[in-house]
Amino acid sequence: MPDGTHAMDLFSRRDWIRTTGAAALGLAAGGGSSAFAANSAQTRPLQNPDHIRVALVGCGNRGNYLMEVFGKNPGVEVTALCDVFGEKLRRTGEKAPAATLFDDHRQLLGRSDVDAVIVATPDHWHAPIAIDAMNAGKDIYVEKPLTFQQHEGAKVIRAAQVNQRICQVGLQRRSATLFRRAKQEIVDSGKLGKVTYVRAVWHYGAPYDLGDPHEPKPADLNWERFLGQVKRRPWNPHQYHHYRLYLDFGAGSMSDLMTHWIDVVHMFTGKTGPQSVSTAGGVFVAQDDRTAPDTVNVAFEYDGFTVTFESASLAGLPEDHIVFCGTNGTLTLNRNSYEFRPNAEQEAAVRVETPETFVEEHVANFLDCCRTRATPNCDATTGHHSAVPCHLAKLAYTRKKRVSFHPVLA
Repeated sequence: MPDGTHAMDLFSRRDWIRTTGAAALGLAAGGGSSAFAANSAQTRPLQNPDHIRVALVGCGNRGNYLMEVFGKNPGVEVTALCDVFGEKLRRTGEKAPAATLFDDHRQLLGRSDVDAVIVATPDHWHAPIAIDAMNAGKDIYVEKPLTFQQHEGAKVIRAAQVNQRICQVGLQRRSATLFRRAKQEIVDSGKLGKVTYVRAVWHYGAPYDLGDPHEPKPADLNWERFLGQVKRRPWNPHQYHHYRLYLDFGAGSMSDLMTHWIDVVHMFTGKTGPQSVSTAGGVFVAQDDRTAPDTVNVAFEYDGFTVTFESASLAGLPEDHIVFCGTNGTLTLNRNSYEFRPNAEQEAAVRVETPETFVEEHVANFLDCCRTRATPNCDATTGHHSAVPCHLAKLAYTRKKRVSFHPVLA
């Protein structure tokens, strides 16, 4: 290929046939068990739509926050908790005293008192746990990015389809009133015109201290279980506490932050993936052993427009935002506002501000879909499409080559 590395190396048509075929047989991805294969009894609707029983897998900060958001909805009960670190599990259990505690997610999937599973683990466990849960007949709310490796997407999608499960991926702007309103009133109405360039910005802020590299492993932390599909290595406190900053576990801001803005690009334009990706960056600021870039610029070429993403680990940089540049004006969005500035001088700018409630709206949409069996705002296919560009950006970064892409799964 004249462009360098071809991304079909990551996901070929042969991979598509193999992975979807395996999922159709009910095989678990990374959980290591096929004991949760679908059956007709597992695909039935909720026994009591007014009482949804939820299990949380991953009791870190994000998991605790999501548990609180779920708990604010009437009729939701947390009945099970799971984490590889006993201390985290016990602390979270104090907030949900009626929940049964587990150190392996497979142990809770056979329980009749679990209707839905929240997956709030590190990225490399998202797809395996999601597949195991859906094969066990559970609906899932899984954090972004949906996948750790590109080929996992087909498996998750197939598991949702075969088992007739609700799968909501935590790309919350899909449910946000602000973003849905901007799409309808500015993009879909034609006010913006044809989009030709999108600029996305999300900075990490000044790099923080990763802590003591010689911190001993807690006795009640299952390091081998934490690693999962990741290559075995000795206990490493930096990689456990700050896994997002290591390429073995993700892609830094490219997988942690960029996926949100890529999903908004797809939401507003109707596209499902780029044609090519180029990435430049490095560890230019931090003085530690992290391997994911702390400074990065990614350029995507879509059919008819380009998208750039920038992120740096420096203090004082602008807040996260995205700008859609159209032939009739520009649309800028952040967490709680959007502003449209038309090119025509005689037309007034439009600014809308709303409270930041998109996580609450996304969870409410998931719970409603659990009851009605409607398609959620960010289903498995949508989440897969928004994870793939992150995988491509990481590939372009590590290989220092432009990556071309011809998606098999549209």
